[in-house]
This record gives sequence, structure tokens and C-alpha cells, in this order.
Amino acid sequence: MARGRNRVEVPEARDAMDRFKMEVASELGVPLKNGYNGDLTSYQNGSVGGEMVRKMIRAQEQNMAGK
Repeated sequence: MARGRNRVEVPEARDAMDRFKMEVASELGVPLKNGYNGDLTSYQNGSVGGEMVRKMIRAQEQNMAGK
């Protein structure tokens, strides 16, 4: 997957984040692939990133609530 300017705070998590991104894209029906994805719209790419953030926040909130 292209690394671009995005930075992973915990380098050991890079592969897991890439898998998570592909999983979310699949759930949303966005045809994300390894490598170049310049043929996708900003809306498609943004929907993947937005859903990733929502899922991470939900998981953290559940963790903080002890669930």
C-alpha cells in the first residue's frame, strides 16, 4: 500500500492498519487496492478514512467504559 505522507504513530502497527483499511473499504464497497488508487474519488477515499476513525473511536470508548 502506498505510504504517502500519512504517518503511523506506532510503526509496528502499520501492517494492521493497512489490513484494517482494506477491511473497511470492502465493507463500504470501495474498490481500494494495494498500490495506486488515484482513480478513486475523494468521496470514496474520505468515506474509508472517516469510517476507520469512527470504528477506532467506538472501540476506544468501549474500552474506556470497560466493555
